[in-house]
Amino acid sequence: MKARETAMRLKRFEADEKARKAADLEHMIREFETIASDLDRQIQAEEDRSGVRDPSHFAYSTFAKSASQRRDNLRASIAGLREKLEAALRERDEAADQAVQTPPTPLRVSGRMQRRADRLPTSAVR
Repeated sequence: MKARETAMRLKRFEADEKARKAADLEHMIREFETIASDLDRQIQAEEDRSGVRDPSHFAYSTFAKSASQRRDNLRASIAGLREKLEAALRERDEAADQAVQTPPTPLRVSGRMQRRADRLPTSAVR
């Protein structure tokens, strides 16, 4: 029975670990989206300040160019993280299903208590 209990614990641990991984990915995506939107605001403010909105214009702000590049990199990272999140969610759901499908261990009566019950007359067992 100990092997079954250990297997169940392992399945639950794996399911919990995969859920933590998925939660971490979701958190990273939210953080990256927040940073990207902050960069959008900074780019807009810089374009308003300089009056040049065309990135190909020679007077376009170098800060706005670098911020745009960083924002685009963050968006590409977000897309990659979303793919990883989808895979992590599938793994989490599969692990949770396996943990639920593992039959629970029946309560065991210790060997000593069982032997005592076997020795007692049937009228005394009640």
